[in-house]
Amino acid sequence: NKLTHFDSSGQAHMVDVSDKASTHRVAIATGCIQMNPNTYELIESGGHKKGDVLGIARIAGIQAAKKTADLIPLCHPIALTHVSIDFNPIGQVTGFIVKPEPKPPATGVEMEALTATQIALLTIYDMCKAVDRGMVMSDIKLLEKSGGKSGDWKAS
Repeated sequence: NKLTHFDSSGQAHMVDVSDKASTHRVAIATGCIQMNPNTYELIESGGHKKGDVLGIARIAGIQAAKKTADLIPLCHPIALTHVSIDFNPIGQVTGFIVKPEPKPPATGVEMEALTATQIALLTIYDMCKAVDRGMVMSDIKLLEKSGGKSGDWKAS
């Protein structure tokens, strides 16, 4: 394996994907946000005065997936065909796990999944920071990807 974002003289460049076949691709990333139990209860009960925290975080994550190429300099803009974001409670720790799943038709989608995860978590933080500045975002990683030239991959 070699780093593909550098040319033969070591200069950064955008990879030419014009010859890539359009294939079905999926990537799933994950990340956690931990918070005080009172903050968690405020979100779960829908009692936050700013509104539906998880609904707004879901929309922010979807928007982020669509705007990934605007944020990551050498990332290709892709036409996403679907993005879903799920929030699951963390077991014994108070907080949420976010899992976005983008599906595009052509080039890779890992960056979109990771960007959606980060922005969804940051949106939760932004909406709740007035009551809990100590929230911790962690464990942001790619869980799996399928399709494309490099095939399928799953985190161990």
